[in-house]
Amino acid sequence: MTDRLKNLYNELYGDSKESPTLKSEGETGDVPTLDSILPDLSPELIDLDQLQKEIDEVTRAVNELCGMEEPKPVNTKQVEPTEPTAETETAPTEPDEKEPEEPEKTVEELLEELDHLIGLDVVKKDIHSLIDFIKINKMREARGMKTSDVSYHMVFSGNPGTGKTTVARLLAQIYKAIGLLEKGQLIEVDRSGLVAGYLGQTAIKTSEVIKSALGGVLFIDEAYTLSSEAGDSFGKECIATILKAMEDHRDELVVIVAGYDNLMKEFIESNPGLQSRFNKYFNFPDYTGEELEQIFLLNCKKNGYVASEDGLVLLREVFQKMYELRDDNFGNGRTIRNLFEKIINCQAGRLADLVEEQVESEKKELTDEELQTLTVEDVKSGLAC
Repeated sequence: MTDRLKNLYNELYGDSKESPTLKSEGETGDVPTLDSILPDLSPELIDLDQLQKEIDEVTRAVNELCGMEEPKPVNTKQVEPTEPTAETETAPTEPDEKEPEEPEKTVEELLEELDHLIGLDVVKKDIHSLIDFIKINKMREARGMKTSDVSYHMVFSGNPGTGKTTVARLLAQIYKAIGLLEKGQLIEVDRSGLVAGYLGQTAIKTSEVIKSALGGVLFIDEAYTLSSEAGDSFGKECIATILKAMEDHRDELVVIVAGYDNLMKEFIESNPGLQSRFNKYFNFPDYTGEELEQIFLLNCKKNGYVASEDGLVLLREVFQKMYELRDDNFGNGRTIRNLFEKIINCQAGRLADLVEEQVESEKKELTDEELQTLTVEDVKSGLAC
């Protein structure tokens, strides 16, 4: 046992030149022998735990005598292997599954979407002509031929609700698909999003908006408000910043300004820089009575409603009168959407009352047809709101 302990100690300190080597009894040296400090141990009475304790005592005693730092105790107890559990087992890592991105639409698909918009026949024809020109120009450029230096900035004129923003969004995507713009995003703002409260800050605010639109289309609604008042230094600062950006970023920015017909004409004529940069005009006419009916039916289809025959007859009369009596504030598609929401709210109120009556009389629940149908009563109530 003594020799085993000596060997263990020498394994602990043998690699250190400064550490003394334990010697057995009878060997000479400056360090006390192991036999002189080791108690009388009997192998039959010592198990591994007891042996560990004795080793620790011997180590401490030697360190005290030799003035050495106490080494970390050696763990002689063997750890039994354990069966893997649900907590210890490492589950196989599954790769992150990303949702597949929708494929980008082609020019043809986007033009087909444009063609499915209600009305706007002249606008559609003009945009098709423009895209044909861009395609041929890109083809000539690819073959090293001379190309026309054309401005793609536009003026959209017309009353509210005539589809100007919808067409602008489609154009941005078409420009990307055809390779004219890198990103194809549409940034929509009005005067409040461009003009700040103090001179000097407007240029900063406008520049930040322009930066977000690079690679896409900047759509400025009611752009005429930037020059509607004489001496409007804030508006002038904004226009100057936009004109500079249109020149500096001519290959990565398209600007579309929109508003009422007459007011947009005055806006463009108010600044020579605007006249030279905006030479493409698209007029968005008011929707006819028949087109207003199509818009209403489209809203019904998207939201799961069906207009009754007598309700639709009444609506046709209303839409035709709307078109004939329209003024400069006529909302076109917006007016129809608002009317649609009023009618379905009236239908909901009518059905709620009907449910209470059925509960009291213990009748059956509402049918799908009742939940979907907009009756003439609902139309009349919606018109009266």
